[in-house]
Amino acid sequence: MRVIIMAGGAGRRLLPYTSVLPKPLMPVGERPILDIVLRQLKRYGFCRITISVGHLAELIMAFFDNGSRWGLDIDYAIEDEPLGTMGPLSQIRGLTEPFIVMNGDLLTDVDYRDLYESHLKSDAVLTVATYQKPVDISLGVLEVDQDSRVIGFREKPTLTFTVSMGIYVLSPSLLSVIPKGRHFGFDDLMYALLASKATIRSYRHTGLWLDIGRREDYDNATEVFEKNRDRLLPEA
Repeated sequence: MRVIIMAGGAGRRLLPYTSVLPKPLMPVGERPILDIVLRQLKRYGFCRITISVGHLAELIMAFFDNGSRWGLDIDYAIEDEPLGTMGPLSQIRGLTEPFIVMNGDLLTDVDYRDLYESHLKSDAVLTVATYQKPVDISLGVLEVDQDSRVIGFREKPTLTFTVSMGIYVLSPSLLSVIPKGRHFGFDDLMYALLASKATIRSYRHTGLWLDIGRREDYDNATEVFEKNRDRLLPEA
């Protein structure tokens, strides 16, 4: 079971922190966020890890090296220019079995093995881990019909959306969809698969999820981590 971790982004939303540290090395509690992710993956039986690196790649490679400190086999794919979430897959060899692709800046207690096995049992070429995300709208929202008549009103509602967690399971057949050496994001892959009517499944996670690539989430990430240490770290 193989995992590809996307860690090549510049992390512009976390500037100025990411001018000196890549996002995956940003500290949460006493350890980098990617350190937490790797420990979780090892717990669920994923030992072959490829980290796609770009921005400040040498720092990530120096810190994690070959992964032996975690009992993992880590290698690297180097992005000479940003290729998006899915673009780097075109230059990674040996992807002959279903594999996980994920961002390297996530704080979650998702069961990676259960996610992976749910994909194997399905007819999907892509499984997307999803989360129900509430979004506060700080305005009065009008419902208007085709004649411009107001037929409904909600004051500062909270809307809930099904969002991608930044964790995916892909079947090898999808590699033929990804162009070589070009920027190709998760959005590009979704549009291509929906247009071709390929089967995509959602894996709904109801536990903990925090995308620390967002400034507002990173600011309270350490507090969330400390309160949920026993859920997030295998040794805890």
